[in-house]
Amino acid sequence: MKIGVLALQGAFREHVQILRGLGVDAREVRLPSEMHELDGLIIPGGESTTMGKLARAYGLMEPIREFVQAGKPVWGTCAGLIVLAKDIGAEDAHVGVMDVKLRRNAFGRQVDSFETDLHVPALGGEPFHAVFIRAPRIECVGAHVEVLARLDDGTIVAARQRNLLVTSFHPELTNDPRFHRFFWGSVTVGSGT
Repeated sequence: MKIGVLALQGAFREHVQILRGLGVDAREVRLPSEMHELDGLIIPGGESTTMGKLARAYGLMEPIREFVQAGKPVWGTCAGLIVLAKDIGAEDAHVGVMDVKLRRNAFGRQVDSFETDLHVPALGGEPFHAVFIRAPRIECVGAHVEVLARLDDGTIVAARQRNLLVTSFHPELTNDPRFHRFFWGSVTVGSGT
């Protein structure tokens, strides 16, 4: 079982480090040919416009769409959520496979970054300490999207739709591997192991 982490820009090294700490065969992905043997894919946080331009330049957009359509698990964190979302406002969607509408940088600029504890029932009883950096706000979700976590004001910050998982925040910037373990579980279930 192999999980790829899109390694064009952003916090890909942190994802790889956590996955390897869990004993997962994690690989950095920069080219379409590197996706063929993968069982799951993470699109990390970073700068979504830059990530989108690089993904187009390297011919990765359609292979990512095909990966999703094949039912393989894909997780987008922060900028990765933007890359996966169907509606990102005035701009054209990147991959456009997750039925969510969002607003980019909705929580403010870099200086407005914050951390908070989230109640995430899918991860167990302990709160998950979440790091938000220029995070997108999920404004609404489609009928087939399950909300996994909200802020105290009701803002959706984590959701899943079939084989897709998204988080507005950066689980890779914490010492808590539960979201990575949760995603790994969807990969192993999806493969039938």
